[in-house]
Amino acid sequence: MPRFFTGLYHAQFFFLPAVIALAALEAALLAFWRKEAYDWRSALASLADALGRDYVVYRFLPLSLAAPVIGFAWSHRLTTLPLHGVAALSLLFLGQEFCYYWFHRASHRIRWFWATHAIHHSSNQINLAAAYRFGWTGRLSGSGVFYAPLIWLGFPPAAVFGVLSLNLLYQFWLHTTWVPKLGWLEYVLNTPSHHRVHHAANIDYLDANYGGVLIVFDRLFGTCIVEREDLPCRYGLVKPLRSNNPFVFNFHEWRALGRDLRQGRSWRERCGYLFGPPGWRADGQGATTEDLRHAVAAAE
Repeated sequence: MPRFFTGLYHAQFFFLPAVIALAALEAALLAFWRKEAYDWRSALASLADALGRDYVVYRFLPLSLAAPVIGFAWSHRLTTLPLHGVAALSLLFLGQEFCYYWFHRASHRIRWFWATHAIHHSSNQINLAAAYRFGWTGRLSGSGVFYAPLIWLGFPPAAVFGVLSLNLLYQFWLHTTWVPKLGWLEYVLNTPSHHRVHHAANIDYLDANYGGVLIVFDRLFGTCIVEREDLPCRYGLVKPLRSNNPFVFNFHEWRALGRDLRQGRSWRERCGYLFGPPGWRADGQGATTEDLRHAVAAAE
């Protein structure tokens, strides 16, 4: 079983050609059969982003801020949990899903992590091509630390990140506009409908539906928002990014963060820009999710 997870972790680089082929098939069907306005430039930008990440950045710059934390957690683990049987695998799946929820929530609520995660939300269309737009700075942001508790408890790192690879592969099909709501499955699973809300820039939909495979933690922690028929989703960032240059959408938020840190007048302000929610401003005149919702409520 450990060899299986090790192989699964390394096989994630071979998933990419398959999902690219499926995204191309969807593009052809949407553009030529359903006659929808498909954004080919954005899709090609997502392709360039994915190829650059998996075949250049991660291969020739294998740096990771989380790696020392992961190594420390494994070296000081409480025990070594066997990965045999349904109970152990179920516990690993649920633990990974729980950690993924908090990683994903932090990626929307802490600007340091948002600087990388914003890349995934930068496409102004949601489709299968947008699913693999993850950016080039994920490892440098240290997001892997969210899975250190599982490793400290005794799950091997290859198993944890192997299951994470399956989690992300499951989410590929969620990036669609043509799959309707799925009945009772909406109460348990993360579905295309839930994920459309997650990618929406509408103020009513912001910061919701962080689950990977499941939606149960969103329901438990109050972050589940259901897609409404009277409120079509507008995709992309709150302030839309129009560029299809991978270098622009990979680094635009990092550049903005660096500018705010340079202009910060104190370490308190700099910490606010670094660890506060996206849109936070030291003068209180920011554009966080809460600020935007308060402005809408005040205008009504």
